[in-house]
Amino acid sequence: MNLKHNKNSFLFNFILIFITILFYSLFAYDLERSNFLKLLFLYSGLFLGSFLLIEKNKNRFWFLAGFALIFRLVFIGSLPNLSQDFYRFIWDGRLIAEGINPFLSTPKKLLEENFSAIAQTRILIDGMGSLNASNYSNYPPVSQFVYGIAGFFAKKSILGSVVIMRLILIAADFGTLYFGKKLLKKLQLPSHRIFWFILNPFVILEFTGNLHFEGLMVFFLLSGIYFLVQKKWMFSAILIGFSISVKLLPLLILPLFFNYFRKKFKLGFVKLLGFYMLIFTTVFLTFIPFLSENLIQNYSDSVGLWFSKFEFNASVYYIIRWIGFQTVGWNIIGTVGKILPIIIFLGILGLTFFRKNYPEKKLLQNMLFAFCLYFLLSTTVHPWYLATPLLLSIFTKFRFLLLWSFLIVLSYSAYNTQEFQENMYLLALEYLLVVGFFTYELYYKRRKMIS
Repeated sequence: MNLKHNKNSFLFNFILIFITILFYSLFAYDLERSNFLKLLFLYSGLFLGSFLLIEKNKNRFWFLAGFALIFRLVFIGSLPNLSQDFYRFIWDGRLIAEGINPFLSTPKKLLEENFSAIAQTRILIDGMGSLNASNYSNYPPVSQFVYGIAGFFAKKSILGSVVIMRLILIAADFGTLYFGKKLLKKLQLPSHRIFWFILNPFVILEFTGNLHFEGLMVFFLLSGIYFLVQKKWMFSAILIGFSISVKLLPLLILPLFFNYFRKKFKLGFVKLLGFYMLIFTTVFLTFIPFLSENLIQNYSDSVGLWFSKFEFNASVYYIIRWIGFQTVGWNIIGTVGKILPIIIFLGILGLTFFRKNYPEKKLLQNMLFAFCLYFLLSTTVHPWYLATPLLLSIFTKFRFLLLWSFLIVLSYSAYNTQEFQENMYLLALEYLLVVGFFTYELYYKRRKMIS
């Protein structure tokens, strides 16, 4: 009987893994972003397959880790097909390899000056698109360092640059796996939860597939949180500083450490000041190679565009925008984009001073709430932005981020036609289901932990 059960289990896993590898292969080598129905079918199949794989093998850590690597390696020879940002990464990296500061000129301006210091100039600028090419780089220094590595070792090969960056992001994912498992054990939570992140198709496709550096950011952030739990706050500060220098997003949660340090450490306030100083010193040191008179202005202009100009997959903002059209007759993003960050800041201060941020489970839960507040009030929510709250959610009792990491694929329907056009019905479905499930978890499952 046991032998028969093992045989059936082996056969089930074999079929499941074969289909999963096939679907990832189709994603990597036989999918165009405009084919939304095919994208949705493959994505849905991968989600179902990953869920079943984890559920059937939750006690086989190295088995799941091995296939997490294999699924990523499927993409090794492909170019990203759901995002064109990688062309800008390569552009910035090749500038750095030639000793040129990527923060001081836009690609469009350099092209107008008949710039020819790097290979494939026209291909890279056409690839990144006119919007990206018209603005200054907004990618922080640690990301730029990785782009520079790719630019140095693959000066004339786009695929070569992609492979180098992809291998670094895969390594970061396995760093997240390592520290995620250790932190789950420290918090006395089931270790298999880390695979809800590592084997999540959203994570594999957006990090390994589409080369988004949130993968490197969450690695530094999670390792920093782990060392903080271990009371090694100086190591933690340096790692969180690196995380901010990959993407600025972790700046949002810095206030939440206020009460945590007060409870966790003797002389907590003094150590908190040292913690903040070390974080910002780390960030500043990473910027030193790029310092110039125009850096702050160019960089702040570029970052500011995300609040005042760009719109994608928003929720509350789209409701406000609709009200604006009904009342004043035009798009009020310029005004709303300045008000929403203030509301987000006040909300995070509320989480800081009016909610418990100790012990660690409370801190991680409030970090999750802070990021979700930010994204619900943002004017732009690209799919890969969800990586940080998704990772934090596995340390809490909330599972709505798992649902959101599936439903976020609906935002890709905007590329279904020649002209970019968001489907408001699908976006409404996305947010109604996510907010509805969150409300259910908050009020009806408050005391129930899902293991």
